[in-house]
Amino acid sequence: MAEYHVGLLGALVDKLNSLPGIGPRTAQRLAYHILRMPDSQLEALLKTIGDAHKNLRECSVCRNLTDREVCHLCADEGRDSSLICVVEEPKDVNVVERSGEFSGLYHVLHGRLSPLNGVGPDDLRIKELIARITPQVREVIMATNATTESEATALYIAKLLKPFGVLVTRLGVGIPSGGELEYADEYTLKMALEGRIQL
Repeated sequence: MAEYHVGLLGALVDKLNSLPGIGPRTAQRLAYHILRMPDSQLEALLKTIGDAHKNLRECSVCRNLTDREVCHLCADEGRDSSLICVVEEPKDVNVVERSGEFSGLYHVLHGRLSPLNGVGPDDLRIKELIARITPQVREVIMATNATTESEATALYIAKLLKPFGVLVTRLGVGIPSGGELEYADEYTLKMALEGRIQL
């Protein structure tokens, strides 16, 4: 299929194909869709992408992405500040929120420990998590993925939190071994949150 996409069209398809989760056929469909867009829609899309890239930053509290100093979840006084759900990536916050089962706060690590890829504790937002542990926090839920590296990350953090006397739990049954949190449906995640186990 690649030989039919040369020049600017080929470059557009290649760039779209380089995005996570976008295969060659989806990249081709997106490319043709973009080329058929009216100029006003295309300009609006490009402006939104540019604005997001320029203005989104980490929340000063939970490290989720936001265009404010403190994200809307951390600023919501109705949420349970005694619960902190730790996730690997900003997209995982949306996954947990969709379950409708969690009303506490979040903390985004921005990755997981991966010594083979040169990712150590200092490359994640672990220090920022430790700084948030006050006597008010009664439980930290490790909602990391069900992979070997993610499990190691959860256990490492649990060990760091032990001196604080805070309860550290892990998602329970429902998330398959080796599975990514973002692919779990709402019911599976609901069961995993309800059945969480202590680390």
